[in-house]
Amino acid sequence: MISEQDNRPDERVIAAPVDPAAQFPPVGFQVQIDSHCTVSSDRRHIVGGSPLRLLNLSEVAGNLLDADGRLTVRDQLTSRLARKLLDAGVGHPRPMFGPTDSDVTVVIPVRDNQSGIDRLLSVLDGHKVVVVDDGSAIPITAAGATVLRNETSCGPAAARNRGAAESTTELVAFLDSDVVPEHDWLTKLLGHFSDPKVALVAPRIVALDPGGGAMSRYEALCSSLDMGWREGPIAPRSRIPYVPSAAMVVRRNCFDGFDESMEVAEDVDLCWRLHQHGWTLRYDPVATVAHDHRQRLATSLDRKRYYGTGAALLSGRHPGMAAPLALTMPMAAAMAALVTGTGWGVLVALAVFGVVGGRLHRRVASMPDAARMAAKLTAQSVGFGLLQSASAMCRHYWPLSFLLALVSKRFRTLLLAVAVGEAAYEWVRLELVNPEPGARVGWWRFMVLKRLDDLAYGTGLWQGALTGRSMEALYPQIGNTAVVPPRPQAAPSAAG
Repeated sequence: MISEQDNRPDERVIAAPVDPAAQFPPVGFQVQIDSHCTVSSDRRHIVGGSPLRLLNLSEVAGNLLDADGRLTVRDQLTSRLARKLLDAGVGHPRPMFGPTDSDVTVVIPVRDNQSGIDRLLSVLDGHKVVVVDDGSAIPITAAGATVLRNETSCGPAAARNRGAAESTTELVAFLDSDVVPEHDWLTKLLGHFSDPKVALVAPRIVALDPGGGAMSRYEALCSSLDMGWREGPIAPRSRIPYVPSAAMVVRRNCFDGFDESMEVAEDVDLCWRLHQHGWTLRYDPVATVAHDHRQRLATSLDRKRYYGTGAALLSGRHPGMAAPLALTMPMAAAMAALVTGTGWGVLVALAVFGVVGGRLHRRVASMPDAARMAAKLTAQSVGFGLLQSASAMCRHYWPLSFLLALVSKRFRTLLLAVAVGEAAYEWVRLELVNPEPGARVGWWRFMVLKRLDDLAYGTGLWQGALTGRSMEALYPQIGNTAVVPPRPQAAPSAAG
């Protein structure tokens, strides 16, 4: 049982705030404008980031960017501009230097996985490694590493914290025992820490065996641990809302520990606490770590259900951040009208979309091609709203959708169309037009597994809310700030 006290923030687990005197990138640091951003010809207007925003630069600032959208820090002015671009999410760091492997201690929590430790240590030769045996039935052995043992299991969060406390290096890298990093993964990530505001950097987690059966191939495409092929900042309610603790590197002087009272979603909680205290977190998929995904349908779905229970814990610690649905007020009105499944509902939604488009046009009026940009942004906003609503109906709110479908033929038809349409869209996005082709699942297998995945996660979401006696994790977030839809696999813990 999760008591009400467990849902309250742990006052002892507070990330250290960022030092205001050390917020700006050093000389030699470079920033590259995201290729997905729209930049005006005079480089004074940039549209992009997550959440989507318009960044207006002065003529002087615009001239500091080269023709390819690259900025090199040379002085205080360029350093401040670099920070502005990074914080807005429209620029990505291109550091030229950083710490070395000798500045990192690798911490590995493990329980009853000697073969995983042997496999992992074989690729960590030469690194400082601390293995924390969290109550394994047969004590773990790890040649060349420091081994700490808990006689009884205290959980992965406590094991990671104990390993970090044993470390004396500037940086701590956390790896789970069921992963295998590429040989130079640390080298690719450490340059980010030349920015004094960066507290955490994470690689991309890919499938160790992307082939095999349908479930294994589906996990290779849709794993909760894989944040995708696009780099970016990590922030709640953005395109990359968290990164899993299966593989991450943290700056030790700002790391105050995983919340040991959380058995799930403790990695999400850590990311959000660091962000809340002003630190920058980065996801860089140029570095990869392979994870041994679950390949059986039953165990995989049960894990998704378990992940879903973490939303209740997060909602108690970070109110509103774990909301299953986040829409502006006009977009929420449009989605509610469409759910009625009536012609009048469609007309109301179209009218709202027109109002949204008008507002966006006024916001980008200073850009040279304001009309085209407003149309593009309107289409993106409508698309985000539709995808969020469809995902929520089939995933987070599926018990309510099921009950409504039982009593309303019109809603039953709508729900069937949404379930098929949303799954088909995800199949096209993740398999058919994926820039990184891999083993194919097939459209009908993918759609069936996607719907089972959503049912499992939604079941866990409701289970966590009912067990914790709080429905906050189910409340939609309706406000005035446009946001992108949360990842469907939100709020897991990577442990195990």
